[in-house]
Amino acid sequence: MPLSLDDIAWRHVAHICVDMQRMFEEETAWHTPWAARTLPAIEAIVELNPQRTVFTRFIPPLNADAARGAWRAYYQQWHMMTRERMPAQLLELCAPLARFVPPARVVDKAIYSPWLETGLHRQLRTEAVETLVVTGGETDVCVLATVMGAVDLGYRVVLPEDAVCSSADETHDAMLRIYRSRFGEQLVDCRTEDLLDAWRHET
Repeated sequence: MPLSLDDIAWRHVAHICVDMQRMFEEETAWHTPWAARTLPAIEAIVELNPQRTVFTRFIPPLNADAARGAWRAYYQQWHMMTRERMPAQLLELCAPLARFVPPARVVDKAIYSPWLETGLHRQLRTEAVETLVVTGGETDVCVLATVMGAVDLGYRVVLPEDAVCSSADETHDAMLRIYRSRFGEQLVDCRTEDLLDAWRHET
C-alpha cells in the first residue's frame, strides 16, 4: 500500500533541512532562484518543532587540490565556490532559518549525502526517529542524496513538494515524478499545509 500521512507516527519524526545556505540563496555561481520561494514553507515546518530539526550545510574544500577523487575536477570547474575564494559568511544558513539554532542542530558535510562521515544516522537512531521530513535544495542533487540514503537506511520519508527547490525546473519535476512512482511505499509527497496539520495534531 502507498504510504500516506496517516501512517506516520509523528512522535518519531525528525526534519532534515538540506543546505539552505546563503551561497544558494544569494547571487553566486550556485544561485538557486527558487530558494527564496521555498523559505516560508521551510520556516513554518522548522518553527513547529525546531528541536527536532537538523540543518545540513554543504561545505566546499579550501581549494580544488584539497578535494579528493573526482571532486578535484569538480572544484577546478567551480573554483570560485571553494572556501579560499568565497566569503565565509555565504556558508551560513539563510537568515530566516539561522535563528532556530539552537535548539535546531547543524550537521556539516563535504559531499551531497549527509549520511557518510557525519554520525547523523546514529544520532537519529538513538532518538528513536523512524520518519524524516526532508526539505531544502536541490531536489535533484543533495535532497536526492538525502532521500535515497534515508530510504536505504530504513526511514520513511515525507517530502513537502513546496518546501524543496532546484535551479533546474526540468529535473526538479522529473525527480518528483520518480519519487511518487518508484518509492510510494517508503515516501509520501504532500503540501506543507497538510504536513503541518498532521504534525501539529500529534505534537
